[in-house]
Amino acid sequence: MPPLVASIFFHAIGATSAACCYVPQKKVRGWSWQSYWLLQAAFCWLLLPIIGAFLTVPEFWSVVQAAPREAMLRSFLLGAAYGIGGTAFGVAIRYVGFSITYAAAIGISTAVGTAYAVAKGGTTLADSASNLALFWGKSGAGWIVAGIVLGLVGVACCGVAGRWKEGDHARAAGVPLSDRNLITGLALCLLAGILSAVYGISLTEGAPIAKLAEAKAAGHTVLGIDAATFCSNAIYPFSNSGAFLTTAIYCLFLHLRQGTLREMVSGSGPGVDGAAFRMNWAMAILTGCLWYAQFFFYGFGHFYILKVAGFEQTCWAIHMILLILVGTLIGVVFKEWKGCGRGTHVALGTAIALLIAGKLLLDYGNYLGTRNPGKETQSTSAAEVRHQRNTI
Repeated sequence: MPPLVASIFFHAIGATSAACCYVPQKKVRGWSWQSYWLLQAAFCWLLLPIIGAFLTVPEFWSVVQAAPREAMLRSFLLGAAYGIGGTAFGVAIRYVGFSITYAAAIGISTAVGTAYAVAKGGTTLADSASNLALFWGKSGAGWIVAGIVLGLVGVACCGVAGRWKEGDHARAAGVPLSDRNLITGLALCLLAGILSAVYGISLTEGAPIAKLAEAKAAGHTVLGIDAATFCSNAIYPFSNSGAFLTTAIYCLFLHLRQGTLREMVSGSGPGVDGAAFRMNWAMAILTGCLWYAQFFFYGFGHFYILKVAGFEQTCWAIHMILLILVGTLIGVVFKEWKGCGRGTHVALGTAIALLIAGKLLLDYGNYLGTRNPGKETQSTSAAEVRHQRNTI
């Protein structure tokens, strides 16, 4: 499989995992939110990243010992901020509904995360002007920007269509659509979007760890696959454990305040028998596995786009746009849009068309970038020279 096609394929798998990861929550019965959330977080943000790193990164412990301490610390702290963003996302839904929260958070995350990756480039934010010039000097940059803009418009249309869907369902049920506190809800959406982008920034800051893991992987294979493909897995124990820390603190606070911690171990709770208790555990673990899988395959997509000198800065935008596209299509498959008005369906169709078009433009821009990288990428940039000189 050509590397660029492999990158697209693995990003699609990761986005599908992300879009599906909270579907199992619908099967959870008799548990408080904090029980389900803490258990799934323990798997996706603590256990699986550590296990995955030791199983797929050759000499992982030696990578940890040799990796720059500042890279590990920044990745961990930014991951911790992302954990706060996840909580803000959940609270925002109570104020403005799922559709607006999802669209706003993903749109902001796409813009902020991609802008940061472009500004930082392969060096630091101090070289942002040079890195930006390097980005625009590469063939296909215009198509990349057009794809991101089109994708963001599609995300916004998804939010509008989703809000209209909620209104159609509310009217059909004879229940008024609640707006509660719109300003508070939008502020929480802004916070959730920025801190969601922080996770992408956490991965960017952890790049030196991945590069060291790639060097250690030379000559090794994992399940017959070049071990360098798994190098991003070396970052996740730091970025994800940071997210787990802040999430665990909040969930344990809710457990102590509401006295619900025992339901996770004893199965106590309204309507929770032995079968329901086992089902709750299984669904929470499945959620954690699906969430972890999105970035397991995201790492593959990032590796292959680097391999062909594509626009690695677009990985976050590709993931976010695919996530909302696949999530919307899953909603169509599960008939969540059944019974909606014609205007809602038109908005939905427009959103899907824009998201697909944006994704195709991103793919075409990356194709052009790999075919003709441009003069700036054929030699070391001035920013990279300064960065190398400063690190010697």
